[in-house]
Amino acid sequence: MATNKKKLMIVESMAPQGWALFRERSDIEAIEFSNAISKADFNTLLKQHAPVNGVALGGTAFGPDEIESSGEMMVVARIGVGYDAVDVTALSARKIPLMTTGIANSPSVAECALFMMLALAKRAAELDELVKSGNWNTRLKKIPYDLLGKTALVVGFGRIGTRLVKRLVAMEMNVLVYDPYKSVAEVKAAGAEHVAGLDAAIALADFVSVNCPKSAATLNMFDTARIARMKPTAFLINTARGGIVNEAALHEALVKGKIAGAGVDVFEKEPPPSDNPLFKLQNVITAPHVAGVTREALDRMGLQTARNILSALDGNPIRENVINQDVLT
Repeated sequence: MATNKKKLMIVESMAPQGWALFRERSDIEAIEFSNAISKADFNTLLKQHAPVNGVALGGTAFGPDEIESSGEMMVVARIGVGYDAVDVTALSARKIPLMTTGIANSPSVAECALFMMLALAKRAAELDELVKSGNWNTRLKKIPYDLLGKTALVVGFGRIGTRLVKRLVAMEMNVLVYDPYKSVAEVKAAGAEHVAGLDAAIALADFVSVNCPKSAATLNMFDTARIARMKPTAFLINTARGGIVNEAALHEALVKGKIAGAGVDVFEKEPPPSDNPLFKLQNVITAPHVAGVTREALDRMGLQTARNILSALDGNPIRENVINQDVLT
């Protein structure tokens, strides 16, 4: 039996399947912390339990301060795929791998994007309210739309985008894909059409789904000028990250009828303020950043996060789940 245990700090949202893996190991001590912990309190907690060798994070930020506070950090894992709250450069400088859960929640996000398209096209919220308010006889003023034969533009052809394309093709839609990092052949094999120019493709789309990572290149990708290129009958869906779509520009376009509606799972500030003007619009459906958070996805992500951490502690990190591949050389 190992005498020197590795100490882990695990966010409370970790699924039981992940905790079970840790409990099977006599050389692991896992300590739970709150999803809602502040940066200062998290640093204090790390110092109290130092040396800490691994962390599993929800939305908690992690950077140079946390590295120092932990003492002997060996792996940082995200229970999810996004990592904009983690300082990857700082981790790489210390040869600490950052690991995400790969495809664990990709099907869930793809389903949510499709759900938002359907909910908007079928006017789900409006028709539900119409029935419950006793306005049945006005139903012909709220005629829904089909997805059949419509054109969808998927921005980003990664783990989520590829799965969304498969679902949209099954809905008998014409699917365009914008991703400068993917080949024409890859996209064509999925039954979609690769487009080289985002602006030209936007003008053709009835639905635009944002499925790309947040980065310096994609921040405010959908600003006033780009949204203005959309059809007045088109819908914009963002299940990626807040800030890729400029909320002020989106609100203006919706109010002025420049686009038909929007589905928003992610916001520039989370949680968003209660007076966010998007909340007052009937042609907007929202969700609290839970596109990738289903019961099944949580189980898959918890299990994969535990496997990621243990693989790194055992000296053989699961390579495809390491974001900063430079630490593996």
